[in-house]
This record gives sequence, structure tokens and C-alpha cells, in this order.
Amino acid sequence: MALNVTDLRNGTFFKEGNNVLQVLTYEHVKMGRGSGTIKVKVRNVRSGSVTEKSFITGARVDEADVAKVKAQFLYRDGDSPAGGFNFMNPVSFEQFIIPAQVIGDQAKYLKDGLEVLLIVSGDEALGLELPMSLVYAISETGPGEKGNTVSNVFKEAVLDNGLVVKVPMFIGVGEKIKVDTRSGEYIERVK
Repeated sequence: MALNVTDLRNGTFFKEGNNVLQVLTYEHVKMGRGSGTIKVKVRNVRSGSVTEKSFITGARVDEADVAKVKAQFLYRDGDSPAGGFNFMNPVSFEQFIIPAQVIGDQAKYLKDGLEVLLIVSGDEALGLELPMSLVYAISETGPGEKGNTVSNVFKEAVLDNGLVVKVPMFIGVGEKIKVDTRSGEYIERVK
């Protein structure tokens, strides 16, 4: 089914040849008398590459047959880059493996029991959608300094899943923090 480019919004999927693209940003530009231009920044779901595309108003693209399925992360098979990630369907309890290249950079946010949305087309997993933020415990960091709550001085901290994040000086070992999964940055301390 064809989709008008003016209907493309953040998170929408469409096909271009064999590639499935996800819209990251959408901008409608109208200059002078001519027809408008739709500029979108898209991510190739299979390769992970991000590009910008321009369409004239009224152009059409093919809608991708994509579904989002809930899955729970169980564990990773080996530490090699070719290893797979084991997930489970929380309803049927069916387990399946997704290759490391499909997960890509998002692997660093995975932890046991985490529920995610898998992006699938037919029987092929194209990627996954993480929650906007996740809570992790600090497993190691430098000494904390009381009273340093106003300054923007940061130190490195290793989280319980091995991810390294910059946190404020007052955060100590054992505390829980919220991390933005889009940028990998500290958001706030969780009580």
C-alpha cells in the first residue's frame, strides 16, 4: 500500500527497494511559490545507517509491513560479536535468538528480564525498541562528595550491566540512576 510522504511522522516505517526505513525526524519546508518539500532523516533498520531524504509534496512511498512484538531479554550467547541474544515471548514462553548485528549498539542497554519491543517484518527481526529510559544500579565509581549537588562536575561510573556513564559527583556505589537510552546519558537519581 502506498503512503503519502506528508503522512510520514517520527517512528513511521516505509520501504525503499528491499530496505525498511524508520523516520527519525520529519520537516516540511515551503519556499516561495513552488511546491513544498518534505525532508526526513531516516534509519535503515537492517544496517543501522542514518541518511536524509527529500521528497516533493504529494510523492508516495511504500508502506512497510512491520509489527512490534513484546519480548523479554534473557541472556547473551557468548561474548563474541557474532553471538546471539536470547529473548522470550512473554505470552507463549517461546524462546528465540536474535543475531548481534540486528541488536547493534543497543546491546549495551540490555539486562536480564528487560522487556522490549521487537520490530519484525514477517519472520525476520529487524531491530528492537527500548524504553526511553532505564534504571541501573551503580556497581563502581569514584568517591562521592557531599555538597556537590549544584555544580556540573561529573565522574565515570560502571553500571550493573557493564555500561559506563558519567554521573554527578554526589552519586555513590549501590545507588540507582535513570539513563536515557537514546543518548546514553545520566538523567536522575532514583530513590
